[in-house]
Amino acid sequence: MELLFLGTGAGVPAKRRNVTSIALKMLNERGAVWLIDCGEAAQHQILHTTLKPRRIEKIFITHLHGDHIFGLPGLLGSRSFQGGTEPLTVYGPAGIRAFIETALQISTTHLQYPLFIEEIEEGILFEDSHITVTAGKLDHGIESYGYRFAEKDKAGELLVEKLRADNIPPGPIYKQIKNGQAVTLPDGRTIDPAPYTSSPQPGKVVTILGDTRQCDTAVLLAKGADMLVHEATFSAENEKMARDYFHSTTVQAAETALRAGAKKLCLTHISSRYTKEDEQQLLKEAADRFEPVVLAHDFMEVPID
Repeated sequence: MELLFLGTGAGVPAKRRNVTSIALKMLNERGAVWLIDCGEAAQHQILHTTLKPRRIEKIFITHLHGDHIFGLPGLLGSRSFQGGTEPLTVYGPAGIRAFIETALQISTTHLQYPLFIEEIEEGILFEDSHITVTAGKLDHGIESYGYRFAEKDKAGELLVEKLRADNIPPGPIYKQIKNGQAVTLPDGRTIDPAPYTSSPQPGKVVTILGDTRQCDTAVLLAKGADMLVHEATFSAENEKMARDYFHSTTVQAAETALRAGAKKLCLTHISSRYTKEDEQQLLKEAADRFEPVVLAHDFMEVPID
């Protein structure tokens, strides 16, 4: 599981930062990529990466401000033109269906794959044997959501050397033991699987928030997360402006990570008012409250450890 930041800016595109879009890469886990938000020119950003639009399985929209959705119609069309045939689901607040359907209808864009659109409320949006996705409503000028992507715990590894040492022959019974099933051998022994598997591996948790002021929902979504991706539109000295525009500062993002007990914080959605020379100060403001913390930039990849 990895994060690839396709756009890390706020409001409008800038020379160094495109507007918001993040790819959650789960190629090893499920052979797929999920997008969180799809700002203007997201597909152009994808051209500079190894991502394949046909691999995009789901898109999660945090809210309907233009810097988070204006790239969506173009990407949906291009995925079809480039041979994508697998179904794709878009999740987002009320209004996302009208936005997508109107854009595709007016532009006479015909998709060659099944497109499903789900207008969301708080709670579990998706769950399978691999992952659970939960949405929570944040504090923004319009309806805005954060998403918690929580992998299921993985079964422990099979201790093959120990099995061989106890004269348990290889075969289908190894799979049964790995799956936690007791087995009876031809010689009459009943094998308890517990001593022959390592402890389960905890699933990884990634929380990605839409635009928001500080709020309790953000803390709940980020509880114990391996990675919290939090907007930091403004510096600490612009706290009043952040409040007025329903955004967060670097320090407020760090405080949320601290309250949630997150393991790592990544700041994104940076206002274009800040230059490259300002970035170390932005990072320091957050790091004074919480570590480890990184400041995202376009095309940065972050493995989820």
